[in-house]
Amino acid sequence: MALRYGFLSTYPPTQCGLATFTAALHKQLAGPAAGGSSGVVRLLDRPGAAVPPQTAPTAVVGELVAGTRDGPARAARLLNRFDVAVVQHEYGVYGGRDGDEVLTVLHGLNVPVIVVLHTVLVRPTRHQRHVLEAVVAAAAAVVVMTETARVRLVAGYRVDPRAVSVIPHGADDNRTALSVRAGRPTVLTWGLIGPGKGIEWGIAAMAALTDLVPAPRYLVAGETHPKVLAREGTAYRDSLAAQARQLGVSGSVVFDARYLDAASLAEMVRGADVILLPYDSRDQVTSGVLIEAVAAHKPIVATRFPHAVELLGDGVGLLVPHRDPAAIATAVRSVIGDNGIARGLVRAAAARAPELLWPTVADRYRQLAAGLGARTGSSMTDRPAAAVTATL
Repeated sequence: MALRYGFLSTYPPTQCGLATFTAALHKQLAGPAAGGSSGVVRLLDRPGAAVPPQTAPTAVVGELVAGTRDGPARAARLLNRFDVAVVQHEYGVYGGRDGDEVLTVLHGLNVPVIVVLHTVLVRPTRHQRHVLEAVVAAAAAVVVMTETARVRLVAGYRVDPRAVSVIPHGADDNRTALSVRAGRPTVLTWGLIGPGKGIEWGIAAMAALTDLVPAPRYLVAGETHPKVLAREGTAYRDSLAAQARQLGVSGSVVFDARYLDAASLAEMVRGADVILLPYDSRDQVTSGVLIEAVAAHKPIVATRFPHAVELLGDGVGLLVPHRDPAAIATAVRSVIGDNGIARGLVRAAAARAPELLWPTVADRYRQLAAGLGARTGSSMTDRPAAAVTATL
């Protein structure tokens, strides 16, 4: 009998990487083989963000609104009706100081807990360190998505290294063969847009490629991040458009501000000649966009953030310094101007991609959950299934 997984996370229609990740993993773990008996307690930052019950995703069995007095205890009761709780952790998605509301949920759980860490800070505040160490201590197993994150966690925090597993972020199979395309080559950056994405460096790089015939098109796809939009509106996006005009490349830079569904995004990625990740962060240990680009067998140019160094450093992609438009331009020029380089990158990505696909990743989670049952001596599938639906 398949295990029933209870997830605690943001979830669509919320637009964030955590929600997309959980929806994909839930789909794999709660498929036909699992009898569809897994469910999600969805995190919301305010009551008004709740979706009416008649339109809520069927996977959602309850909602935890940040800061509600009895919400964490109710969330724990819901998750206890499953065999395993899978808790996604980011500081900003839970209520309380540095998201410490999650600790109340964890303390109320009596089923095995798998905590998935999406961020491991190098220089946490004292309270951030306390929260993360307490989250890890409450878990039967901890998942990080890169070896860099594992090393950082074990070296910088009080954790039991034996409890930490590395399971990569998953991706759909969106592979496409490299072919000679007519017309302008497309350089693609996608994701929720906001400061730190480094798109200004990509635009500056396009200004150094105007001598190419035809000159590449830089497609920037994605909505402004909801939290950025609430804080400062579209100022960052507007500054990018102004920069493109000032550099004389407004005809080569295209903004697609839609939040694309999976099928539309997959089609866009397949149509790109180069994926560009010009991120400013020097600490980012997990990037779903990076994983998806590799799984699609695409040539990638990325700044040297930790996940990119780990995944692309052996020839799967081209790494460039941060905030260096000239280096980005040189790398992009080499990919679109030399078919041999492009094909080499595609072959290297194709060799790495199988371990990153969602079915493989989900199997790793199944094995981890089954191992928890074996170590605790519990029979997690003996309990009767229960209908779990609530609003917190």
